[in-house]
Amino acid sequence: MKAIKTSHKTATTILLLVALVVAAAALFLIGSMPASAQVAAAAGGPAADPSVLRWAFLSAALAAGLSTLAAGYAVAVVGSAAVGALAEKPELLGRVLILVGLAEGIAIYGLIVAILILNRT
Repeated sequence: MKAIKTSHKTATTILLLVALVVAAAALFLIGSMPASAQVAAAAGGPAADPSVLRWAFLSAALAAGLSTLAAGYAVAVVGSAAVGALAEKPELLGRVLILVGLAEGIAIYGLIVAILILNRT
């Protein structure tokens, strides 16, 4: 039982490190976005403040990326518990599929939020 707790702690630490690396990479790469936004605005598109676009792209990327990481972690935890429950009572299949589907919905919500953020810019 102690190995399982250590395994969850290690997985959570790795997930946190991956999230921090993704956020740092997004912050690093977002510096080039205003230049491309200025070119698009000069080509006849609607004028937008480059700093607003920078934060919009960053927030959309973080919303989509972190919600996907959270959904992956949720599916891993719920899925492993579901397999254990199904091994004992196979008639729980329908209920277990609903729980795994709810965990997967987190990623869809993050994608919807990212699309809404990008539509406002």
